[in-house]
Amino acid sequence: MKKTLLLLLFSVTVFSQKTSFTFDSQILGEKRELTISLPLSIEKNPNKKYPILILLDGDYLFDPFYGALQYGAYWDDLPETIIVGIHQNQKNERIDDSMHDDIEDELTGKGAQFFNFIGGELIPYLEKKYPTAPFRIIAGHDTTAGFLNYFLYKENPLFQAYISLAPELTKGMQERLPDELLKTKKSIFYYQANGDGDIRKIQNGIKNLDTGLQEVKNPLVHYKFDNFKNTSHYAVVLQAIPNALYHFFESYKPISSLEFSEKIASLPSGYVDYLVARYDTLYENLGLRTLVRLNDFKAIEAAILKNKAYSELGQLAEIATVNYPKSMLSDYELGLMYEKLGDPKRAAKYYQTASQQEEIGDLTKTMMLEKYEDMITQIPKK
Repeated sequence: MKKTLLLLLFSVTVFSQKTSFTFDSQILGEKRELTISLPLSIEKNPNKKYPILILLDGDYLFDPFYGALQYGAYWDDLPETIIVGIHQNQKNERIDDSMHDDIEDELTGKGAQFFNFIGGELIPYLEKKYPTAPFRIIAGHDTTAGFLNYFLYKENPLFQAYISLAPELTKGMQERLPDELLKTKKSIFYYQANGDGDIRKIQNGIKNLDTGLQEVKNPLVHYKFDNFKNTSHYAVVLQAIPNALYHFFESYKPISSLEFSEKIASLPSGYVDYLVARYDTLYENLGLRTLVRLNDFKAIEAAILKNKAYSELGQLAEIATVNYPKSMLSDYELGLMYEKLGDPKRAAKYYQTASQQEEIGDLTKTMMLEKYEDMITQIPKK
């Protein structure tokens, strides 16, 4: 019971805090209330960069997104993210902010201004003030979910990922959006959700768009659609959020036991190449450069040992040098390689060197010295 209580207390302290402030927009000619959450590590890791999530309808979408991202980040399944919610429900601003012409399928009046406010003021402000990664997400619900699609009409879309929750779509949008995604030359993540308890008009638009998006054969488009059973217009939000986030950040997740058994352990060789490619994909998809997780190191090491590809431990040592230069990890991997290759003299040398460096994970100085002594006893006497 005491351990559980301590865990809960610790969990609360590692979560970032949310604050609200007023943004004076020159484009809108008015002040807008925003809520923002910054990762706690932002002060400890000045070189780390974070994705940005812009929430339309931030009044009520902020907390559910905040909770999902905090939970995912706690287990390192999702990256820490800068979350910015735009309040649009104090005076029903969301309707004016989404003003458009149904016939021309273009934003007009306040809708066009709000569009320019996000791209011309808010994003530049955030990128100047905080260490942001190039991966930007925007999310909205019904009216604002329809609005966010207008960013995809641009040749160089401002956002790389879109979360459209029970969107209200124009007929022109249902026809035009698949064409825009078909010709995009940049990677786009698009998530759309429907609740089958929603009103028929909204559902028809969503399903028409889904039909069109399913036919888009563009490898740069990563599309996912969820149709939730027995779910209302508002309940769809809580069910859809984690699905959307895990869809976008699939390449961020640590190596799982399933991935290890189905994709890694069965490889004939190239285990380290698999690890490198995995982190290269993370950078290509999300623009994030992260240290190779220790658990991912151990997974690749386990695959190498299982398949007796001992020489690849040397490649793993090179990656350890880059990621954890002050630790014993690199020399440990080299010591392990020579131990498995039947060269106890060289193994002893690297284990001894490792014992003089910083401990990391489950690798300790005592462990390295024990391995050193074990290797010494195996060196043939002349």
